[in-house]
Amino acid sequence: MTLVKFNPDLKNNGSLLPGFNDVFNSIFNDTFFNDRLVSRVPGANISESEDYFHVELAAPGLKKDDFKISLDRNVLNISVEQQADNSETKKNYSKREYSYSSFVRSFTLPESANAEQIEAAYTDGLLKIDIAKREEAKAVRRQIEIK
Repeated sequence: MTLVKFNPDLKNNGSLLPGFNDVFNSIFNDTFFNDRLVSRVPGANISESEDYFHVELAAPGLKKDDFKISLDRNVLNISVEQQADNSETKKNYSKREYSYSSFVRSFTLPESANAEQIEAAYTDGLLKIDIAKREEAKAVRRQIEIK
């Protein structure tokens, strides 16, 4: 037997079969399915300034030593593989959402990136990677005089 959540506020929501939509809402809004549908990979922001490309990865709860950053040809790989902490197993969680055991994010660098000048720093749950641009790729700016 399966229990189906029913929302009486939506009992007459234009459907010919009242409660029919509640069956699907209870299935797809249940945390059992949502936890498996949602990717457990940290989000990334990619921006560009005049001299650098910037990659920011939101990964709270990790340590600097958990990250492995590598460059293979033109692809920047960021990976994390955490070992299970035995002290955490004594807790009885009713829901646990911010647990990254391992992930890999890969970014293809543009041809204008200088692969020899890449710097990374991890502070306050944010991994920041700065990738220098090649000199020929930097924007040339100058003031043009009007005659």
